[in-house]
Amino acid sequence: MRAIGTAQAVTPLDEASGSASHVVMPSREALYERHFDFVWRNARRMGVREEDIDDAVQEVFIVVFRRYDEFEARSSIETWLFGILFRTVQHYRRAKARRLNKMEALELDGGAEPRTAEGPHDELDRRRQAEVLHRLLDELDDDKRAVFVLVELEERTVPEVAEALGVNVNTVYSRLRAAREELKGAISRMKLREARMGKT
Repeated sequence: MRAIGTAQAVTPLDEASGSASHVVMPSREALYERHFDFVWRNARRMGVREEDIDDAVQEVFIVVFRRYDEFEARSSIETWLFGILFRTVQHYRRAKARRLNKMEALELDGGAEPRTAEGPHDELDRRRQAEVLHRLLDELDDDKRAVFVLVELEERTVPEVAEALGVNVNTVYSRLRAAREELKGAISRMKLREARMGKT
């Protein structure tokens, strides 16, 4: 998917002074090229299956380009993108689940083809680590997952996360603490399972 566009000047209002601040937005094409990897990896972290990732990312950028003129530079572009990604991915996953349920009801779901890993050992290790991370993130609900991904993996500040998700700062801190505790429990359970498997 390639979008064509030119750089655009955005002049959001400064709420305190009522004056306009001048922000130059990248073209749609440049925004796509610069931030595709950010959207892709975080769509995956937010629970989109690997076989669905291209379609989900395309849906995110469709929404981004539709709302392109709405960016007011109250946060970084990536924080703004994540807010759109969070809501779009939630909608995409719900729609996908409904489609799968209908297919299963009609006995049309033949199952996914097994995927084979290719490449050098370091690529395999990277993929295994990513799979473990995604399994652990699956233990969290979407709200805690989004906060954990932004703060711990994308290294965003709590105020930025609050802006992206449309919640207050205290809510972000609360969700982050809960996410950390739940992930600690998930890691402990995973290690226990691995230890038991090693003994068999």
